[in-house]
Amino acid sequence: MTCDEAKILLHALLDNELDAGHAREVEAHIAACPACAAEFAAQREMKRVLADTNLRYSAPASLRTRIEASIPQARPQPSRRSVLRGFAMGSAVSALAASGVVAVVLRQDDQQRILSEVVSAHLRSLQAGHLIDVVSTDQHTVKPWFNGKLDVAPPVIDLTAQGFTLVGGRLDYIDARAIGAVVYKRRQHIINLFVSQTASTEHRPPKTQTMQGFNCRRWGERGLNFWAISDIGGDELSEFVDKFEAAMKANVEG
Repeated sequence: MTCDEAKILLHALLDNELDAGHAREVEAHIAACPACAAEFAAQREMKRVLADTNLRYSAPASLRTRIEASIPQARPQPSRRSVLRGFAMGSAVSALAASGVVAVVLRQDDQQRILSEVVSAHLRSLQAGHLIDVVSTDQHTVKPWFNGKLDVAPPVIDLTAQGFTLVGGRLDYIDARAIGAVVYKRRQHIINLFVSQTASTEHRPPKTQTMQGFNCRRWGERGLNFWAISDIGGDELSEFVDKFEAAMKANVEG
């Protein structure tokens, strides 16, 4: 088993998702490979840290009040038939409302899970030898490198003149899918720009979130999801995203 093959299976080994045969192969490789052993130890520590992080979302009490207020009130002195009908209607409305609440909670939980994976991928990239697969400051070298490796190659834009230096790119994994990571530097700080394909073509404005000391700015554009993550300040990360979006729009219109 090669290091590239083992690295793809480390997460599965950590989550006990491998069959006995593959588990033995990965464990044997880790025992003989210090680099993969260090990677596995780092992922195990990351899992422990994330397990201690409170990511559970609790709906506010005011939500119950709004749901109950939206249920039609029974008329005075109703008949037995109308009572039963009203009870059935109220139950149906409550079920629909509850389903909506569950959907909202699941979406927010899913977003937090993806953010957690983005942070984990960023941390992995900062380990020695993990940051860049193709080293180049030339966007015409980095972008073609992704061709054939992904369904859609990520946009690669040279922002050196704007203070954000392109240094290369690599393949990474978010939400169990291979995605492109375009790497920039702001002084000595690394900015990972993760790009994945999505079915939605609508524009989603940038939104900044913070986790484990990293700022992550997420947005959607033209069938692509973007996550820009770094330890630079939120204002500088917003500046990076604004300049990237403006350059991407200019390239499309040009």
